[in-house]
Amino acid sequence: MTKKTIILYGFILLKFVIHYFAIGTEYDLDHDEMFHLDLGKHLAWGYTSVPPVTSWISFIIIHLGSSVFWVKFFPALFGALTIVVVWKTIEELKGNLYALILGSVSVTFSIFLSTNLAFHPNSLDFLLWTVMIFTIFKFINSENNKWLWMASLTFAIGFLNKYNIGFLVLGLLPAVLLTKHRKIFLNKHFYLSLLAALIIVSPNLIWQYQNGFPVFHHLNELVNTQLVHLNRLDFLLEQFKYVAISFIVIPPALISFFRYAPFKKYSIFFWTYIFTLSIYLYLNAKPYYILGFYPILIAFGAVYLEKLLSTGWLKNHLRPIMLLWPVGSFLLLLPIFLPVYPPGWIKQNVWVKTITGGELPPYFTTKLGWSELANIVDNAFDSITDKENTVIQCDWYGQAAAINYYSKQNYTEAVAMHADYINWFPLDEMEIKNIILVKDRGDTDKSREKEKSLFETISYVGEIKNVYSQEYGARVYILKGAKQSINEILRKEIQERKNNR
Repeated sequence: MTKKTIILYGFILLKFVIHYFAIGTEYDLDHDEMFHLDLGKHLAWGYTSVPPVTSWISFIIIHLGSSVFWVKFFPALFGALTIVVVWKTIEELKGNLYALILGSVSVTFSIFLSTNLAFHPNSLDFLLWTVMIFTIFKFINSENNKWLWMASLTFAIGFLNKYNIGFLVLGLLPAVLLTKHRKIFLNKHFYLSLLAALIIVSPNLIWQYQNGFPVFHHLNELVNTQLVHLNRLDFLLEQFKYVAISFIVIPPALISFFRYAPFKKYSIFFWTYIFTLSIYLYLNAKPYYILGFYPILIAFGAVYLEKLLSTGWLKNHLRPIMLLWPVGSFLLLLPIFLPVYPPGWIKQNVWVKTITGGELPPYFTTKLGWSELANIVDNAFDSITDKENTVIQCDWYGQAAAINYYSKQNYTEAVAMHADYINWFPLDEMEIKNIILVKDRGDTDKSREKEKSLFETISYVGEIKNVYSQEYGARVYILKGAKQSINEILRKEIQERKNNR
């Protein structure tokens, strides 16, 4: 085993070690992770918010036992494979050991530590962006058509994982036209491989058509609830933050396409980055959407810097600084990057308060209070004798997902009139007599006037007491003894909500 191979394995091992020690015992999984796990119990070719690949991975995790170990394993694996692709790109660019280490450090100690921490489609999305750009890179070097097929296959898998990869293609097409690589449009394998990709993704497209294209409803909801609060300046500033913290090799990478002769034939990647960035700016997208482009740019930047810092004072002084900068930035910002420290400590630490203004990072609040909620629901379930005819109904998908993951009762799954849970009400499996109702903290009907005429008794059970949780104050009620058909009431409400989408 060569020295380089040992170092690469060391980075892979470090990646897994960091991720398995990056979460304090005070924190739960976040609501999206648990929602994605629930998708694995209801396999389909599509869902309201994500394509099907996430559900396939969830299916595997469920059959491995659904432990936190396996939930964290796959995003960490995708992050480790991203490092491997960057390493292989640097080797292809004739980079030496310093470039290999610099590229690996830049990926390892970066925003990817945070994004690879959670079981979301993002980790695989970033990996597949990296792989797809790598296949194009290999095609440019070899003109072997197999890399076109590999690029199309990677795109298809990426599309079935997260539609975000489509924007990479939208940025790539004008870049191809702008460079000498436009001759690819005369290559029959280009069109055949695209046709193959279309065939692979067609089951999801058919599912979208059959279900009224819920992806557009999800995008509209995303725009109205999240993207409306963003602006284009913030998008650009966030990119500068990524570069300043750990991606300091990106500016040299962008310059290298025009200043370093061996890289001029790869200028297509510069223009693809510019066009993709411009599309996201126009759409007012979230800053992290373009993160998948950075690993390959890091590879180019690492090799170019190795050449620039190859002699004298630059080699002896700037080379170590370039390696230490991402690590130092990571350690400095660790308390807000990763949920290692308890919420109370984060709120009180002077340095962290200076960065965050005394607020707990929102990403952390989504990991608190969920096991507490499930415990309250379990206590409510224990007090009901007719458990087989009891359903757990929540206000939104995060509550339902958390209960399904942390609850110890085995009678039923929590549902909600929200996201895909609206399709999973067990209306054909039971005649509902009781409901354990979970209401958001913003709910004003504390005495449950809305449901009083429908049930014999209504009682308050408890609420989330963790003040650091985004669900602080969420309340749980027991509605016992249905006076009329709850199944029919729910069927009508479900149909109305679907019709209004």
